[in-house]
Amino acid sequence: MIDPAEHIQLTDTDYARAEQMLAPYRARLMPRAAVVPQWSDDGARFRYRSGARHVMVDPAAGTRRDAFDHERLAAALSQASGHAVVADDPPLTSVEFEAPGQDRDVIRFTAFDTRWEWSDRAGTCTRIEGGPPVGPGEIASPDGAWVAFRRAGDVWVRSRDGQREFALTDDAEPHWDYGGLPEAGTKAKLAMLGLESVLVAAWSPDSTRLITHRIDQRGLPEQVVVEAAPKGGGRPVAHRVRYPMPGDEAQATMSWHVFDVRTGHSVAASGEPEVLVSPYALERRWWSGEKGDAVHILHQSRDGRTLALRRLAPGSGAVTTLITETGRTRVDPSPYLHVPPMVRVLGSGEILWWSQRDGWGHLYLYSADGEQLGQVTRGQWLVRRILRVDEERRRVWFLACGLNEDPYVRQICRVDLDGGGFVRITDDDLDHDAVGPPDGGYLVDRASTAARPPRTSVLGDDGQVLVELEAPDSTALEAVGWSPPERFRTTAADGHTPIYGLLWRPHGFDPARRYPVIDHTYPGPNIHRASPAFGDLFTGEPEALAALGFAVVALDGRGTPVRSKAFLDHSYGDLGMAAALDDHVAAIRELGRRHTWLDTDRVGITGHSGGGFFTVRALLAHPEIYSVGVAQAGAHDLSIYLPFWVEQNHGEITEENRRALVNTLWAGDLHGKLLLIDGELDDNVLPHQSLRLVDALIDADADVDMLLVPGVEHGFHGRRHYVTRRTWDYLVRHLHGTEPPAYRLAPFPTMPDWAVQPSG
Repeated sequence: MIDPAEHIQLTDTDYARAEQMLAPYRARLMPRAAVVPQWSDDGARFRYRSGARHVMVDPAAGTRRDAFDHERLAAALSQASGHAVVADDPPLTSVEFEAPGQDRDVIRFTAFDTRWEWSDRAGTCTRIEGGPPVGPGEIASPDGAWVAFRRAGDVWVRSRDGQREFALTDDAEPHWDYGGLPEAGTKAKLAMLGLESVLVAAWSPDSTRLITHRIDQRGLPEQVVVEAAPKGGGRPVAHRVRYPMPGDEAQATMSWHVFDVRTGHSVAASGEPEVLVSPYALERRWWSGEKGDAVHILHQSRDGRTLALRRLAPGSGAVTTLITETGRTRVDPSPYLHVPPMVRVLGSGEILWWSQRDGWGHLYLYSADGEQLGQVTRGQWLVRRILRVDEERRRVWFLACGLNEDPYVRQICRVDLDGGGFVRITDDDLDHDAVGPPDGGYLVDRASTAARPPRTSVLGDDGQVLVELEAPDSTALEAVGWSPPERFRTTAADGHTPIYGLLWRPHGFDPARRYPVIDHTYPGPNIHRASPAFGDLFTGEPEALAALGFAVVALDGRGTPVRSKAFLDHSYGDLGMAAALDDHVAAIRELGRRHTWLDTDRVGITGHSGGGFFTVRALLAHPEIYSVGVAQAGAHDLSIYLPFWVEQNHGEITEENRRALVNTLWAGDLHGKLLLIDGELDDNVLPHQSLRLVDALIDADADVDMLLVPGVEHGFHGRRHYVTRRTWDYLVRHLHGTEPPAYRLAPFPTMPDWAVQPSG
């Protein structure tokens, strides 16, 4: 029973304040917190959005200025278009600076469904006649002359002026087509976004050739999801998705193809088609050399335990294997699944290669023919991202984790390619999220803590500040009730491993009260949850829950990345315990001992996807701690989930270890309050996962609540606001012990492009 003295009765005002904490709204309260550089062709300059204004930076000159005269452009565009344009928020999309053959003071953009050209020097804004701009899912060539796209499974190219259009392939078949994505986990989402024809490909640097793939999904088993209420009315519609499962012999395969736009000639890579391990494999290829003398491809085995770098000769299709690495568990090309692989092929042909072979994550140097020349970095820390390589001086700049007391804090470092001359460019307690141009003698550094907003500046080779860019404060956030989270360290369930997390205090915090706790979870093993950077938990949901009077915890237990290889491998063979549920229990208990205002008799948990699985497992395995859970789109039986996820992160499924993957086998242990939320068109985590769990809970005579959301996929696109509000209501009702207000969230606005900070 909840002590009536601890009841918190929430109002519409509380819900409205919580809504402002969510990522799209929060980004508008701090419009200068994200700096996303767009480099010029030579890397000498870059532009970015400072809120709604466009800024141009010239590091060599030490200047930061408006990229154009916003007031003059707004006036000219208003007159030319007949629409009122505000200078501080011009409606420009598809902006092109420094297009090939174009004056540096001229930009092109789309506004009001029309293409325009603006000359900052002349002050003229004119309509551009000719071909359409590059659309969603299309890829422009580096010289701006061509646009590649998909049509009915074939690859097509058109000239930017719209005068020519032709097919590079003409033999696509259903489920055996070019340049697309595997259906499982992507088909419904792309349809929701109107991107059924998205092309995954890469142009050669000289704009003459294109590399893409052909996926064969013929013969794969199908799954069916049913659209109960189609928009046009009528009978329910069955949607079929090619969806293999772990252990299935039949898997999607792929082959690489290079097309010459000048001749139409095509070259297929030699060898048999390879198993398509995951959608990420489709991006693990890149052109090398100024003109594209070769294509380098990363190939990972189906079980993830072998990683190979191959060189494809685009003229002949010949494939040469340069580097092969095999491990006892998964061999990764980077610390995170969803970031580009940390492999650099240098102009000399030498190769920088990232590996966890020594138990951490370090750089190794190989010759052009794959002979290991030496280890470039070493120590009980890891390289997080390569920033830039100066081949003339034979130096590499990179982000490192593990050099501070907090092992997640990123620092900028430099080392010579022979392993000598290691220097910490930054040496403080700030988290440095830096990026660099493909070629250039500077870095754009975003330095922050969980409590301190990011200060962004351009740094030179030795860390000297070349240009100050942005230094926002959190005044606007604080005005709506936000307070920074506490970065904490505690001990894992093994009694000795340090683990880290974030703790958000409730809005209007009163240390004399006791507040229920919510574990806001995602278990990995592909990402870590609690970053030391400002506002880096991408959804804003913990801050929103804090606005509703909850204390919120985000934690990285064992089995998550950017620590040692042993720390990551804690969950291998026991994927159901990724992020170490027992570490969460130990941490919450320890936090309760530290802070008397935490009511650890009232602990809830919520998460999406893997976090949905983890939410249910927490209620089933630890009912003495967790009493309320909201599981969104949870994969409650990982043995029938996407093959690469299970086969690479868990290994072979056996009778002994299957129990760790399947929540339904634990159904009789449910004692708390559980809400399952699923999208009926989810082709990533199929909704039958939750229905099977409900079936098992009925057999166990256990109570459960369920919301099946019509017409949406894995991310609840278009109805995420409703799912969020229902999640809040459930937690308020069962942890606060009061009825939620009748407040209704508005559909979420689109996250502005200038606020989407690159991750990893």
